[in-house]
Amino acid sequence: MILKFNVFGKLMSVHRIGEEWHLYRESEVGMRSRIYDVVIPAELKPDELLGYLDDIYHESAMGAHTSVYQIESE
Repeated sequence: MILKFNVFGKLMSVHRIGEEWHLYRESEVGMRSRIYDVVIPAELKPDELLGYLDDIYHESAMGAHTSVYQIESE
């Protein structure tokens, strides 16, 4: 399962791999890099990820980028 989000203007994806969630920064050209310093609790359900990302990255809110929203799912 892959869920994609706009996190205060930054494109990110969350991948379910086995029993873990992995967070990635997405580029506009299709490259992605893993974010290791944010650990998403394995017990979070997919519908709880948006709120979790908002809590973790809320200090990034500025200007036109004041929210976190899901942009697509695979």
